[in-house]
Amino acid sequence: MEPVTHFLTGACLGRAGLNRTTALATLTLTLAAEAPDLDVVFYAGGSITGFAHHRGFTHSFLGAPITSAVVLAGVYGIYRWLQARGRSMRPPNWKLLYLYGILAGWVHMFQDYTNNYGVRPFWPFSERWYSWDIVFILDPIMLLAMFAALTGPGIFALISEEVGERRPAFRGRGSAIAALLCIAGLIFVRGIEHKRAVTALNSLTYREEEPLRASAFADWINPFAWNGLVETRDFFQMMPVNSMAGEVDPKGAAFIRYKPEETPATLAAKKSHIGQVYLDWAGYPVVEAERLTEGGGYLVHFVDLRFYGTGVLRRQGSVPLQAYVILDPQLRVVDQGMGRAPDESGAKEKAR
Repeated sequence: MEPVTHFLTGACLGRAGLNRTTALATLTLTLAAEAPDLDVVFYAGGSITGFAHHRGFTHSFLGAPITSAVVLAGVYGIYRWLQARGRSMRPPNWKLLYLYGILAGWVHMFQDYTNNYGVRPFWPFSERWYSWDIVFILDPIMLLAMFAALTGPGIFALISEEVGERRPAFRGRGSAIAALLCIAGLIFVRGIEHKRAVTALNSLTYREEEPLRASAFADWINPFAWNGLVETRDFFQMMPVNSMAGEVDPKGAAFIRYKPEETPATLAAKKSHIGQVYLDWAGYPVVEAERLTEGGGYLVHFVDLRFYGTGVLRRQGSVPLQAYVILDPQLRVVDQGMGRAPDESGAKEKAR
C-alpha cells in the first residue's frame, strides 16, 4: 500500500484504544506502521539494489522487531526533546511501545500482502513471495474511512467546545474502531469476490487450451471488477472479470500475448543480476530479446504481466516495473537496470 494508508492505519490503531494504555502510543503506532518502507534507503545503491531489497527483511516477521527498535529510538528522542522544552507528560511504558511497534510492522506487512506486489514474510528462512491480489495499491474507500475517522472527532470537538460541553480525555475511539471495522469488512468482501473471479477464470478454456493457472487483480475502487490473467501452454490472456455476475470478458476486451521463444540471448539475460532478482519476484514474467541492427548486440526486456494492463495493448515503454539487460555480440552483460530501457541508439552504443 502507499504510505498515507499505512500512516492513517497506525493512527487509527492508536485512537481505537491503545492510546489509553501508555503515553506516545498513537505516535509510535503511526510511525511504526510506515517504518518497514525505510528499505527505500537501498535505492541509494542503484535501481537494482533497491529493487532487490524492497519489501525484504523490513517486511518480514523477524524484521518487525528491528524496525520497531528504530522507531522507538526516534520516539525516545522526541520524548526527551519535549521534556527539555518543559512539556509535562506521564512516562511512557517503553516495553509496551516496543510491542506496539512490532504489531504495527506486522499490520503493514499484511496490508502489503493484500496487493499484487507481494511480500517475503519468512525472510531470512525463505525468499518466496506471497500476495493475495485483492486490494489495489491505493484504495480510496480505505483512505476516506480512516481520514474521516481521524478528522471528524476534531470537528465535533470544536462544536462541543462552542456549546460548553466537557472535553473528553480521549476522543475519536468510536470512529477509529468503525474505520478499522470498515477496512476489515472491505477486505472480507474483496477476498470472497477474488475467489469467485479466479474460479470463473479457471472454469473456461481459451482457444481450446486449458488454463495452467489463473489470477485476478483488484480494481482501484470496484470490489466486483477484476483484471483477469490466465496462462495456457502457448499464451497469456488478459481480460476483465465481473465477479458479481460471474462473467469473464463480458465486453470482448480480451488481449492475448503469446509466449516468446527462448533464445541464447534471453537465457544469458536471465542469468544476469537483474534477471535473477526480477524472475525471483515476478508472478507472470515475459522475457523478450531484440536484436540491435548495428553492432550485433541484444536488448532484452523483462515485464511482469501482473502490471501490464488488461484488454488494451500497452507499449513496453509505459509498462511499470519493467527491467532490461543489454548484451554485446558475445552475450556478455554490458548494462542492466530497472525501468525503461535506453533507446536503440543508446543500447547500440553500450553493446559495442
